[in-house]
Amino acid sequence: MSNADRLGVDLGSVQGVVLSHGHFDHAGGLAGLAGRRGVRGLPMTVHPQVWTRRRLAPPGLEPSELPTLSRRALESEGFQVIERRQPSLLVDGHVLITGEVDRTTDFERGMPPPHQGWNGSAWQHDPLVLDDQALVVHVRGRGLLVLTGCGHAGAVNIARHALRLTGVDRLHALIGGLHLSGPAFEPVIPPTVSALTELAPDLVASAHCTGWRAQGALALALPDAWVPSSSGTSFRLVA
Repeated sequence: MSNADRLGVDLGSVQGVVLSHGHFDHAGGLAGLAGRRGVRGLPMTVHPQVWTRRRLAPPGLEPSELPTLSRRALESEGFQVIERRQPSLLVDGHVLITGEVDRTTDFERGMPPPHQGWNGSAWQHDPLVLDDQALVVHVRGRGLLVLTGCGHAGAVNIARHALRLTGVDRLHALIGGLHLSGPAFEPVIPPTVSALTELAPDLVASAHCTGWRAQGALALALPDAWVPSSSGTSFRLVA
């Protein structure tokens, strides 16, 4: 909310909210949004597994449970929570929510073993983060814009999933976190960069959890497409 105020963003025009996944650092900024809009019942679309309890259990250390999202808390904030596993459309059919992303690559294997989820009776490795989803817009004459949150499903899986869902054969832009930082994910950087190079997007604005090694690799492989991005960066894509 503070960033929106500083950027002069008109939150009164927000028509809906989509949570990319259930990790708490992608939801904390929602506090106050529905109230600022002035109307209760602001639609919020989530994957059904967004409520999964999760923890980090590194070897040799005490496990640390992550804050879990609460449907009751979100509804008390003024959101109308909508659970959907399948793809769906927003904003009069102009924005596609991917829903659960197909995992088809052999190199995007998700989170390492310390990332665990509660299955109702025990903690177990939660590599896939199945609630991860992205937004897609077809820019007329250009191709698809794909907007990720953390990209836990894998940048290539997400892009290919969006192309399959829409039948569009061109990736115009990829914007958002690609989750390629840290030792567990650095081996995934070369095949990811190679596959994205084959897709030949016009714009790659990889942010958040992409990591500096992956940023450098993308900048080298796609010098005409990759641009730096940070909080407050704006992109205008014209049909």
